[in-house]
Amino acid sequence: MTDMDAVLFDRYGPPDVLRVGRVARPTAGEGELLVRVHALGVNGGELAARSGRIRLITGRRFPQRLGIDLVGEVASVGPGVVGREPGEQVWGVLGRTMASAAEYVAVAADRTAPAPAALSATESASLIAGATTSLTALSEKAGLRPGERLLVRGAAGGVGSVAVQVGKHLGARVTALASEGAREFLTGLGADEVVDRRRHGPADLGEFDVVLDTVGTEHRAYRRLLAPGGRMVAIALDYGRLPAAAGYLLVSAVHGRRRVRFFSGAPDTALLVRAAQLAEQGVLRPVVDTVHPLAAVADAHRALESGGVRGKHVLRVV
Repeated sequence: MTDMDAVLFDRYGPPDVLRVGRVARPTAGEGELLVRVHALGVNGGELAARSGRIRLITGRRFPQRLGIDLVGEVASVGPGVVGREPGEQVWGVLGRTMASAAEYVAVAADRTAPAPAALSATESASLIAGATTSLTALSEKAGLRPGERLLVRGAAGGVGSVAVQVGKHLGARVTALASEGAREFLTGLGADEVVDRRRHGPADLGEFDVVLDTVGTEHRAYRRLLAPGGRMVAIALDYGRLPAAAGYLLVSAVHGRRRVRFFSGAPDTALLVRAAQLAEQGVLRPVVDTVHPLAAVADAHRALESGGVRGKHVLRVV
């Protein structure tokens, strides 16, 4: 069986535990594509997995893998897949597993779509997680309407920077909460107002129809900013207080006028096609912070953990 390079770690810990090792190359099973990976994004959930903050979910079997999304070329098509051919450029998301930080990955065909033709692989990788998450959060979960007031918390990050663009596309007045140094970056993406998170807390921010939280802390404080009928969508949890945070979101989703929505991201082909179309139309612009080679995955994790991110850290595989 042919081997390939993949990102692995043998214990939970800091970025130094990450290494590139050899594993068996997968094959395309029923309903799957085998994709030669060109690039992928570095996501916050992967940092939590590597550090052991979600070990109740990831377990104690090692080595473990990383990589949630992917952009690449179809190498082979599994049984039962129609309308896809080797050589097609695709992007997609694995769903609940991590394995795309590798030369090849087997992915469900219905979790992929043609990649934006006008963008490079690294540019596409900077958009895929943010676009699919933001479109689901703001359009489907929050039902954001033209003229509504939207607060994006963590606006300079990989999801937040795309959410600013999606919010403007949906006709909202967008307030971006981020560091002062990201002001020019965020106004360039369409933010109507940028508020320095270091100088202003929730009490200083006023009232909003929709709050999108990409940070995962202080949910109660930000929920209080909602106008009557307002909606908050939380896409991150405080991993240090996971049971309490999850319990609060569950109760908030069921009770009260100012409900908190949450969801598990598993975009399908239709959503990926919509995101690609918006990228092709120039509505969504790439948000690449830094491109790292696969062998420098530990550097990418350090950079993301250090903060000050403007967009997405991307791993280039080939």
